[in-house]
Amino acid sequence: MKEQLYTIPVNEALEKDCECPVCAMYQELEKASLEYTLGPSYMEDDVRMVTDKIGFCSVHAKELYRQQNRLGLALILKTHMDRTIKDVERLAKGPVMGGGLFKKKDAPVVEYLKKMNCSCFVCERVEHVFERYIATIFYLYEKEADFRAKLAQCKGFCNEHYALLYEQAPLQLSGKYLEEFIEMLNEVYLTNMKRVRDDLEWFTDKFDYRNADAPWKNSKDALPRTIVKTNSIRVE
Repeated sequence: MKEQLYTIPVNEALEKDCECPVCAMYQELEKASLEYTLGPSYMEDDVRMVTDKIGFCSVHAKELYRQQNRLGLALILKTHMDRTIKDVERLAKGPVMGGGLFKKKDAPVVEYLKKMNCSCFVCERVEHVFERYIATIFYLYEKEADFRAKLAQCKGFCNEHYALLYEQAPLQLSGKYLEEFIEMLNEVYLTNMKRVRDDLEWFTDKFDYRNADAPWKNSKDALPRTIVKTNSIRVE
């Protein structure tokens, strides 16, 4: 593969005690990207050119605010607003609606803002590397027996990343490796979904007074683990 492989973070994620190692990969990458955004990089001209142009999504704007580098974030958002004001002033002088008589579309200013509202510096940085993480999973699966065993013994995947791996498998693998991967993926996903479902069921049963003195088993943290499975997010 010509593109860079990320074997270390992929292997480290699989060694974590978590309900979805792919979520763990994404979350570590997202954390690093947030720190990068408000690190020394925000003073670099090439980085500021991009943040000025595309800004941040609402999720990552909130996360950047939590990073506590208020001056850095203020400087980034100030020049982003400068760019937005300048562009809107120019575009607002154009037509109220775009297109011709038989082909209507958004006015240039609306099209500009819609596009910017769907873009995010952190998202783009994360997604670029995350794609290589996914490619690395398939590369290691084909090349290393130890990795295949490690993947088969993990605690499964969330809905989103199970679907992602299922979708990417035919694009990354072929022949016996594809067949084995899909079989393993289905087994690991369903077995662990049922495990967490059963833990969640016992969690609800514990609220019945008849089970007040019964042991919690593995259900005390069943609810946050379920949310990882269903929504690909950790809740504190």
